[in-house]
Amino acid sequence: MSKRTIPTVRLNQFVNGTEAEKAAFVEKLGKAFHEIGFVGVVDHGIPVELVDQFFNTAKSFFALPGSIKEKYEVPGGAGQRGYTSFGKEHAKQSKVADLKEFFQIGQEVEDGDPIKSVYPENVPVSDLPEFTDAGRQLYRAFENAGAYLLEAIAIYLDLDKDYFKDKIHNGNSILRAIHYPPITEEPKSAIRAEQHEDINLITLLVGASAGGLQLQNMEGEWLDILPEENEIVINVGDMLQRLTNNYLKSTTHRVVNPPRELWHTPRLSIPFFLHPKANMDLTCLDRCVTENNPLAYESITAGAYLDERLREIGLKK
Repeated sequence: MSKRTIPTVRLNQFVNGTEAEKAAFVEKLGKAFHEIGFVGVVDHGIPVELVDQFFNTAKSFFALPGSIKEKYEVPGGAGQRGYTSFGKEHAKQSKVADLKEFFQIGQEVEDGDPIKSVYPENVPVSDLPEFTDAGRQLYRAFENAGAYLLEAIAIYLDLDKDYFKDKIHNGNSILRAIHYPPITEEPKSAIRAEQHEDINLITLLVGASAGGLQLQNMEGEWLDILPEENEIVINVGDMLQRLTNNYLKSTTHRVVNPPRELWHTPRLSIPFFLHPKANMDLTCLDRCVTENNPLAYESITAGAYLDERLREIGLKK
């Protein structure tokens, strides 16, 4: 059994545990986010059948001919909804496109919140309605688990436990199904996903169909992240790093190509990028600005920051 790169926490311990169990969960999660920026979560309450259903229907979607998939691509939509074809996105420091195609599902506002007018509509897949249905349900399950994790982080940061609640309600979160097709020729220095940090508050990732995910530790070494079955990998995004003035770490990670003998294996991965509403103020928290940790960022809203980053990665012109 190889040594684990990231610690594991049990979300149920926070949701239904005693006060002592909750406190232990908060401490372990906060320490992981401060020291590594990544944690594995088990007992997370996301039904395994739902994950499997979305996984299998996503696989069927990506197996469709290009001419059908392209019907679900939104011109000028910066990849925010529907299908994005192969080779459109790259890491911000890279000129080479990642070896992937993906499909994105966003927030569906159901309570009359005026923010509804800001979000593009989701793109239903009429050729595979069960993909759309499973995605909608999985989106809500991820949102629910993510809200508990942020509540624990608020407690860890000595904020009101509901600090994030109104900021993520009807937030701009994205469920993304990513397909890395089999590699058929020597890639031109491209890997499945070049090193990057995520933009959002936190990312929840259900185990991919093949390995390849690596994080970079403080010493600059690349370490494999090998989740157990039914484990979700959670990492800090740049918005949370920014809010905490680098106290919580948005760790650089990548998806490397498999060894040549496994080039024929595709990889399917399902991250949920938990975003707040665009008007969330990402000004560094006073409590995270100290003599030893001076202010590192100027004030910006989540929406302006997202915009800036989508341009950097080539999705927005």
